[in-house]
Amino acid sequence: MNQLRPGVSFQLLMESKDYATIGRLSPAFLAYIGDAVYELYVRTAYLLPPRKIADYHNQVVAQVRAESQAKALQKITPYLTEAEKDLVRRGRNSVTTCPRRLKPAIYQQATSLETLIGYLYLHDPNRLNELLEALIA
Repeated sequence: MNQLRPGVSFQLLMESKDYATIGRLSPAFLAYIGDAVYELYVRTAYLLPPRKIADYHNQVVAQVRAESQAKALQKITPYLTEAEKDLVRRGRNSVTTCPRRLKPAIYQQATSLETLIGYLYLHDPNRLNELLEALIA
């Protein structure tokens, strides 16, 4: 079983920003991180008021589905810089397979959003917060 590297903390990883390395990460890796960040954001947004776990779970799942992520990307697209739009294109073009239940265009848009979120999480968390706030506005 793989283990985490000893002595590496989340805080240390976030403080030692190696922007050159972040810029070379594949869109698939950025989407992998972005998926986790987006789900945590949505879970946090639905945290209050307290409710049954099943209700909470259903609301979160509805928001992190590919269809909802594609709509979220469409909502924030007017706010994106050219560099961010390029990153979204890279994320879209990296998709090679798609779940059968989804149209490829929807899955590509969802992956694009996750790629953007992953990149901004690692490179510019303040910008990420701006875009996430635009989603709830």
